[in-house]
Amino acid sequence: MKNQFPVGTRLLSGRQIIMETHAHHLHKSPGHGWKHYFFEFFMLFLAVTLGFIVENLREQYVERKRGQEYVRSLYEDLKTDTTRLSLIIRSDAIKIAALNGMSSCYDTVMKNLLSTSCMGELVKYSKTNASFAMTDRTTRQLANAGGFRILNKEDADSILSYENAFKIYQDFQATLFQTAQDNVRNTLNQMASFKVNAPIQSFAVALGPDTSSSRLSGPLLFTDDKVLLNKWFNELALYLRVTIGQQAILGRLYRKTSSLIEFYKNKYHLE
Repeated sequence: MKNQFPVGTRLLSGRQIIMETHAHHLHKSPGHGWKHYFFEFFMLFLAVTLGFIVENLREQYVERKRGQEYVRSLYEDLKTDTTRLSLIIRSDAIKIAALNGMSSCYDTVMKNLLSTSCMGELVKYSKTNASFAMTDRTTRQLANAGGFRILNKEDADSILSYENAFKIYQDFQATLFQTAQDNVRNTLNQMASFKVNAPIQSFAVALGPDTSSSRLSGPLLFTDDKVLLNKWFNELALYLRVTIGQQAILGRLYRKTSSLIEFYKNKYHLE
């Protein structure tokens, strides 16, 4: 019987046929239904969503901690401010008490232009002013770093309210107070003897009461111009009024800083 298979054909046994058929089935890809694809999509969506939520919670936690650090820093700034305000208010009280004696001094000098010893006290307490500068370390950081957005509204509003109160004081200082101060100085320079005036003009730039001497070494007036002298006392009276006004503004600022300290102390349990 002739060979019915082409030359080179390898004959397989029954066992080999079964094994190769089995291997062929193993290499076939299993079917993927819609449930399988939906499950994979759902798991991917869940992983992305959970990752987003975790990252969002982490950012909220970090920002909350940063906000509390800002508040703690502001709390320390406010304590510094209350100390400064207290010193200036006390200094203004001493100044006001001294300047309140100007009326009797006016009568004395107008009667005798050589009797100027009482003017030494008036010159001492009108020659300079201890101004208040808010400690803005934290507020500058908040503004530069966009930190106000991470504070809750109550905290942010309290800080802005304090800044606004300070700006009212700044405006008062730069306009009414500074003008009154300059007027008193300029008129005094026109009528005061250099030799007598110069020694009592020295002062140390510092907060708190002025400890320099008010004792004159001789008659203060270089001129007998009573019109000029009268002008100086009028300007001194205005200076007294603006000093009283400044003390009132600083008093309100002091009460605001004190209330903010208590607010943050109680809210965040600060010491």
